[in-house]
Amino acid sequence: MAAASSLSDKSLREATQRKLRRFSELRGKHVAAGEFWDIVAITAADIKQELAYNQQLSEKLKKKELPLGVQYHVFVDPAGAKIGNGGSTLCALRCLEKLYGDKWNSFTILLIHSGGYSQRLPSASALGKIFTALPLGNPIFQMLELKLAMYIDFPSHMNPGILVTCADDIELYSLGESEFIRFDKPGFTALAHPSSLTVGTTHGVFVLEPFNDLEYKDLEYRSCHRFLHKPSIEKMHQFHAVCRRRKFFQQHLAGGDSPSLKPDLEYVYTDSLFYMDYKSARKLLVFYEEIGMLNCEIDAYGDFLQALGPGATVEYTTNTSNVTKEESELVDMRQRIFHLLKGTSLNVVVLNSSKFYHIGTTEEYLFHFTSDSSLKAELGLQSIAFSIFPTIPECSGNTSCIIQSILDSKCSVAPGSVVEYSRLGPDVSVGENCIISGSSIITPAVLPAYSFMCSLSLKMNGHLKYSTMTFGVQDNLKKNVKTLSDIKLLQFFGVCFLSCLDSWNLKVTEELFSGNKTCLSLWTARIFPVCSSLSDSVTTSLKMLNAVKNKSTFSLNNYKLLSIEEMLVYKDVEDMMTYREQVFLEISLNKAV
Repeated sequence: MAAASSLSDKSLREATQRKLRRFSELRGKHVAAGEFWDIVAITAADIKQELAYNQQLSEKLKKKELPLGVQYHVFVDPAGAKIGNGGSTLCALRCLEKLYGDKWNSFTILLIHSGGYSQRLPSASALGKIFTALPLGNPIFQMLELKLAMYIDFPSHMNPGILVTCADDIELYSLGESEFIRFDKPGFTALAHPSSLTVGTTHGVFVLEPFNDLEYKDLEYRSCHRFLHKPSIEKMHQFHAVCRRRKFFQQHLAGGDSPSLKPDLEYVYTDSLFYMDYKSARKLLVFYEEIGMLNCEIDAYGDFLQALGPGATVEYTTNTSNVTKEESELVDMRQRIFHLLKGTSLNVVVLNSSKFYHIGTTEEYLFHFTSDSSLKAELGLQSIAFSIFPTIPECSGNTSCIIQSILDSKCSVAPGSVVEYSRLGPDVSVGENCIISGSSIITPAVLPAYSFMCSLSLKMNGHLKYSTMTFGVQDNLKKNVKTLSDIKLLQFFGVCFLSCLDSWNLKVTEELFSGNKTCLSLWTARIFPVCSSLSDSVTTSLKMLNAVKNKSTFSLNNYKLLSIEEMLVYKDVEDMMTYREQVFLEISLNKAV
């Protein structure tokens, strides 16, 4: 790595560690006025998720894991059609108005979108993406604590308004000692990170107004001419979003030992979180109250930010290439939002020394926790975080990652795998690139490479039960087909789903799937056995997995079967939290000896 790049990584690491230390000092203490957020709000998709989030927040406050004297809220989306994070933002504004009247015009508010079902990282499905555990801290940090730590400097340099962020990304940045990010301009203000053009195709991209100062700076306040949402590389060039700054790349991307990175390499500035002042938020609230109810998905980034800046045009509102239904209503709603926000300024805080990480998929989760040396160094992530496990094997920089778990010294966990909130006995062997969450594997077991396993406590007819979902980490749970004859197109652990059903002695009928019978997927397939104990649940699911891997038979006919969709309906949050607490106490006692 080039010397300049090493200096950049060092400053990023030091800035990140300072924020983590400052947040740790505030945990469990009453914060002074203006020292922290007035309100921290988390969005939830339904009442069941709202209950789960409130239970976990209550537990964190009781254990003094969060700053005190702050109003923590969970705002649930209304029942009915999916409304997207833009709709959730509008709904949250109405909740704030109901709770605080016009008093919230003086508050600094953090709004975290965590209302999805995390189908790409199902270990976060039951308890929420914002409560995803990190291999860091004591007690263990979850994404909520990390968000609060990384934004620790924001409230004291912010005018009243709302900062909008998502639950599954991490923004790291470093500034000069006397510099702070200020959110004090009217309208919207967004953070911008230098990224490759390829990364730009999956993010929002800023088209910045011309800027005379060619000297490299960590922090720049710029005006945005227009915002492009997931544009093609051709569009980035067409709308002049592509930047070239020779000095920037000499200092931060190129180097003596990096000949492949040319100083005039093209890059764009991509989005992460954004702020809106009270006046803009109020305008959106009045609009929401006028329309009464949403019946389509609104994107807070694509549909709010694309309406901003002097160069914004209405064309994007008719682009429904990624939308499968409600097209006419969506176009109408987008156009109304465009005309509502048109003329509102979009200010951009350019963070040239920053990084943006996303951990919303199984692949990203495994990579960042086991292989990505950059994030490990910057955040201080550990291979063994508050766990009982004597050694960690390493292979080419890859390690396994153990988070608040108890593992027998004789069990083995291959590099590239993550184990969280689990117990593994002496005769357990975990292959590479696996995810194990909330499970108890006591009997001898071999978990094949690339396996996913997550156990849930269930409350069914007043009785405590357990079910363990298992599949391949690369399986696409969101992929769906419309008819039973097409389920051969679904794959479970890389194997045709029809073959898997044969292995489990299950018939192909409509009753095999929960929910919408024209939207059939692994998410809605009733294939996971319900058992009376956690360990039995794990053992049974392992048998069905191994039947597929070994092309043998394991009949599921004698079991009550649930889909993941149904497991989330029956989930018993309290019991899952009790299990985690038992593991926590056992580790604490062990470490105290």
